[in-house]
Amino acid sequence: IFTPCVWTIIPMTVSFFLKKGGGKKDAALYGLSIIVLYVGLGLLVTLLFGASALNDLSTNAIVNIFFFLLLVVFALSFFGLFEITLPDSWSTALDNKARNTGGFLSILLMAFTLVIVSFSCTGPIIGTLLVEAAGKSLLSPTLGMLGFAIALALPFSLFAMFPQWMKQAPKSGDWMTSFKVVLAFLELALSLKFLSVADLAYGWGILPRWLFIVIWIACFAGIGIYLLIHIKHISTTRKIIRAVVIIPSFAFAIYLIPGLWGAPVKAISAFAPPMEIEGREVFNDYDEGLAYARQTGKPVIIDFTGYGCVNCRKMEAYVLDNDSVKTRLQNYVFIELFVDDKRDGIGDKNSKIQRELYGANAQPFYVQLDAYGHQVAEPMAFTTDPLEFINWLND
Repeated sequence: IFTPCVWTIIPMTVSFFLKKGGGKKDAALYGLSIIVLYVGLGLLVTLLFGASALNDLSTNAIVNIFFFLLLVVFALSFFGLFEITLPDSWSTALDNKARNTGGFLSILLMAFTLVIVSFSCTGPIIGTLLVEAAGKSLLSPTLGMLGFAIALALPFSLFAMFPQWMKQAPKSGDWMTSFKVVLAFLELALSLKFLSVADLAYGWGILPRWLFIVIWIACFAGIGIYLLIHIKHISTTRKIIRAVVIIPSFAFAIYLIPGLWGAPVKAISAFAPPMEIEGREVFNDYDEGLAYARQTGKPVIIDFTGYGCVNCRKMEAYVLDNDSVKTRLQNYVFIELFVDDKRDGIGDKNSKIQRELYGANAQPFYVQLDAYGHQVAEPMAFTTDPLEFINWLND
């Protein structure tokens, strides 16, 4: 809402509805049109590529590099190095058409104008949302776009219903520049998640966990430092607003510092490269792990995981790194199989094992075997409850 290409459309919306003389019904229709257009966009992308294809994209190394570069470009734009805009002729033509057309069509065209003009700021958010929400059905991308669209449409509908509120809304100014810079730091931090997936999948080793954390510390400390600049020369209200952002930013940066020396910093477990879990021997080859289990007589835990799997990172941080769980896992041969490893067909082989032997294609996915490779319990999927995992081991 507060990004420059969205906020500045509010006066245009108010002007349109004042001149049109429409009431609350038209304003509600305008908001509904925005929602339908954004949800329709999400459905169209999902139907064209397929929800499973989008899920594959979320773990594809090349696509992750593309999204990393895309977010970096948008971050540099928000920092003010250059401006990303769609052709002015598109939005101008739509706006003129909307003003010269009557009825529902004019409202729909006005909503479409909003979608086009705002895309410069909403594009990276929508793209990330669609890839991250992709699963095995249309539901997740649809719900993601629905939530996004409702949040975007609500203030526009309210300003269209009550145009006098426009007089009380803050005008565009340097506060908006500050918001863009904060958003730029966040874009940079989040972009590393995509680079990390590609780095891990191909085994480049260019973004180790410690470097990832260093950059996140710099980004959140940067937010606090930037907002502290010239804070003496702004109004008391704006000082309070800035303080609400500055304090958590510095606090989060300080929270991340112990992660440089091996602290789990679980708050970023879904984004950062996985940390090494001590106290257990890990095999990354299915046959080697089973051969070792037969030699030692130990039971087996197979962990089907992925470099791009957010829930896998969460489960590692909240469950596998739990002291009680680690103690119990010392009695098992632990086989960790990455299904999206791009080196020498390793990921394809591991994915085939999961599909053909255990009838599943989602991660994380845990299987218990005896020392001779026979399954001894129902598989375990995602959980953040260590006790649930321990009970599963005991079964």
